[in-house]
Amino acid sequence: MKEIEPVPIEQHPLKPFLPPNARLLMLGSFPPPRRRWCMEFFYPNRTNMMWEIFGEVFFDDHNRLVDQANKTFRKDDIMQLLTEQGIAIYDTATAVRRLSGNASDKDLEIVKKTDIPALLAQLPLCHDLVCTGQKSFSVLTEDYGVAQPKMGEYNSFTLGDRPMRLWRMPSSSRAFPMPLTEKASYYRKMFDSVRVK
Repeated sequence: MKEIEPVPIEQHPLKPFLPPNARLLMLGSFPPPRRRWCMEFFYPNRTNMMWEIFGEVFFDDHNRLVDQANKTFRKDDIMQLLTEQGIAIYDTATAVRRLSGNASDKDLEIVKKTDIPALLAQLPLCHDLVCTGQKSFSVLTEDYGVAQPKMGEYNSFTLGDRPMRLWRMPSSSRAFPMPLTEKASYYRKMFDSVRVK
């Protein structure tokens, strides 16, 4: 009888993006498999709507951060925008197993969680966390005992001695059934509240 090979553990392939002026830390779950990447940065899947949402919110043009000719995103423009607006990005897991080999959150087994307080120690101005999917949101609510707010809203909590707000945003995945403009309206409201915009 053939032995079943264990599902390999995958380490996070990117370093946290932590501008020192960040007032907001965005947390996803984990990057998709490499074969789905179109750039070396967060939300690298060309079908993911995150950078189109940012284009809509900050430029009133959902294609502003999209390089359509090369079927990728404008990474340098994205990094510049995030730095100017004080937005840090990482994920809630640093090691996972993909139980189905795809990018779906429901098929991710978290092996090692991100040390969120260690990230925040590098972001002295940050008092807002935003989760961009249900998996990342579940990690934060479980670990810090924060009640789940309604979509587009936040709940306050304290991390160490730092007052924080945890926002719940719609997933930027196209699998989440909501039009881009509606998703962007949630993000716009949140950015306005954080005074990122």
